[in-house]
Amino acid sequence: MNTPEWLKPGLYGAVIGAVLVSVSGFSWGGWETSRTSSDMSLAMAREHVVIALVPVCLDMARTDPDRAAKMAAIRAASTFRQREALMAAGWATVPGTETPNRNLAQACLAALDVNKSPERPENTINQG
Repeated sequence: MNTPEWLKPGLYGAVIGAVLVSVSGFSWGGWETSRTSSDMSLAMAREHVVIALVPVCLDMARTDPDRAAKMAAIRAASTFRQREALMAAGWATVPGTETPNRNLAQACLAALDVNKSPERPENTINQG
């Protein structure tokens, strides 16, 4: 069987071109494998769930009868221990679960803005 003279260089060119296109596509073209896209989608889903649960955490903090003592304990903790203090307060435990969520605690800590001055009690001056 006789093959045309141009077949061998043509096949080499096609293989080399496919390799170059693949390398440039994954490096600079923004192509991703299915595993990378799956990991990114799971991370985004977790992030959005945490964002959706921050109001629940803030509501638990707002309605807690021991809010002042727990906020004082959170403020007294060092910066890198404040998340654990908030988790110990119970505000990062989503209703229906048994353990606190670390990511929710971090987001709730940012929303509570614990670095501002402590809350003052309501005006107790008798205006009557």
